[in-house]
Amino acid sequence: MQLLLIHSDYIEYEVKKSTPVAEQIENSFKKGRLDEALTAFMAVESTDEANPRDVAEKAVTEIKKTASQVNTDNVMLYPYAHLSSDLSSPKVAVSVMKDIENSLIDSFNVKRAPFGWYKSFKISCKGHPLSELSRTINPESESCGEVVDTEEEVVSEALKAESTAKSYWKVLTPDGVLHDVDDFNLNDHENLATFVDHEISKSRAVEKVPPHVELMRRLEIADYEPGSDSGNMRYYPKGRLIKSLLERYVLDSSAREGAMEVETPLMYDMNHPTLKKYLDRFPARQYSIESDKRQMFLRFAACFGQFLMSHDMTISHHNLPMKMVELTRYSFRKEQRGELVGLRRLRAFTMPDMHTMCEDMDQAVEQFGRQYQMSIDVLKDVGIDVSDYEVAIRLTRDFYEENKEFITALAKKVNKPVLVEMWEKRFFYFVLKFEFNFVDALKKASALSTVQIDVENAERYDIKYIDQAGEAKRPVVLHCSPSGAIERCIYSLLEKASMKAEGGEVPMLPVWLSPTQVRIIPIAERHMEFAEKIASRLQCRADIDDREETVGKKIRNAGQEWVPYVVVVGDRETESGNINVTVREESRPKKPSRVEMSVDELNSRIIAETAGMPQGHLPLAQKLSMRPRFI
Repeated sequence: MQLLLIHSDYIEYEVKKSTPVAEQIENSFKKGRLDEALTAFMAVESTDEANPRDVAEKAVTEIKKTASQVNTDNVMLYPYAHLSSDLSSPKVAVSVMKDIENSLIDSFNVKRAPFGWYKSFKISCKGHPLSELSRTINPESESCGEVVDTEEEVVSEALKAESTAKSYWKVLTPDGVLHDVDDFNLNDHENLATFVDHEISKSRAVEKVPPHVELMRRLEIADYEPGSDSGNMRYYPKGRLIKSLLERYVLDSSAREGAMEVETPLMYDMNHPTLKKYLDRFPARQYSIESDKRQMFLRFAACFGQFLMSHDMTISHHNLPMKMVELTRYSFRKEQRGELVGLRRLRAFTMPDMHTMCEDMDQAVEQFGRQYQMSIDVLKDVGIDVSDYEVAIRLTRDFYEENKEFITALAKKVNKPVLVEMWEKRFFYFVLKFEFNFVDALKKASALSTVQIDVENAERYDIKYIDQAGEAKRPVVLHCSPSGAIERCIYSLLEKASMKAEGGEVPMLPVWLSPTQVRIIPIAERHMEFAEKIASRLQCRADIDDREETVGKKIRNAGQEWVPYVVVVGDRETESGNINVTVREESRPKKPSRVEMSVDELNSRIIAETAGMPQGHLPLAQKLSMRPRFI
């Protein structure tokens, strides 16, 4: 079952038309309203048919718990099939909803909207941190006298701890003052306010399609793969180019920091004693498979392989800090289905994963600061600025008390308030962690860069180095992803572009990531030779629109593809040798910026804009007439 809980000022509905599966209702059931209500939108799924009673009981528990938290006695039960694409039979759905209604009716003022009717409804969400919550409820198998063979989901102890951990939420300002989150005025920090609500409510599911999903398809970057598991995408040539450029850039950035690139396996033995212990310390759900009668799991990070490699190495204090990096294509996490949408949250993703072995905590803190700055620089080059994300710092109270000045310096570096999650005791393997969280058009936050100080795994994996006295010591380990998942970088860029367009700006990707950097449009066939000469002289990704379309349509198409530079060539350009260039970055909607320049000047401009960034060839044929359509 998918459950969406909304604490509302009011909810009211009116039935409009029955569907073929509509339940029979009395006239009094055709309208309904509740004030100060908790509305439970729910979709009963096919998997719930294994044990409908268990699903109903679990839903009742969640509704009662949330109603208590928001202090309301009014509950509206509302069937909402749009929460799932895998619905149960109507008979089971109605049965489950009636069971939930009957279980709540003694404790609450309950109304239930009818099943199987088209309805109009109005709702006013209160907007506090607990006013929007989503839950996925899975049934226990009900044997009914026979053995039912089910695959039990492996849930790590860390994931269980995360759901019960008591967090203290603070806001740290650059002046070093730590404010209780409820006492801090967030009115001047809209993005931070959104992020605070997102984190405290832990609402990860989305109620509508975010803008980047339409953009990733229209721009032929990526799409859902119906032949695979949810959260696994297909990437078209343009998307593959963007992805590969980002991958190369992050690896190059890691190499400049002294990281050695390695490669490790995708699957590991679930019963390996060391790995089994680590699985329980990592807050993620993993895929498990059987191979040669051994239970294996698909990696969700590069930690396993790099730590096993470090265990077998001979490491001296002269080698420290020692960095290894791997670009995991792919890491796998069995994320909740209701949270999977576009490129924001996936089950198979590409994660640059760097680990640093440090002599002691002092060196670890110093490296943490360096990698914090590295992450800021990486995202800036990708096209994501400090103003585009919010910082979360998660740590134990003891670590904060011992390192107040250092933690304050992190807030000073970004020069804005940051969200702090503090624990009295350590629940996970790290004592300090930061994340840069992008806030998208739907007010959802997604983590990008992160660095963590790990105080457990050197011992767990028996990793040692030889110190100056010749004695074996345990290093302190840093986990770092300078950019976060590559797919999330693309998601963030598309969402940012969409929000810019809503604000009246022209959306575009950074020039170094644009699949086509220059589009050349010959006015007539006689101008094709000159167009080809221009393309051959440009040291960038330049294509030619040679299709039998009007020039106006070709220009519009180039704009729809977000091409940074568009050159239209006719008789005047052929004779003079100079070109008129439409510069997208300097344009406004319906007000293109056109600049006359030589081909060499355009070439120099693009070389300067993309200096230091990875280069790549056109992902498709140079002439548009030769290209297939993917969408």
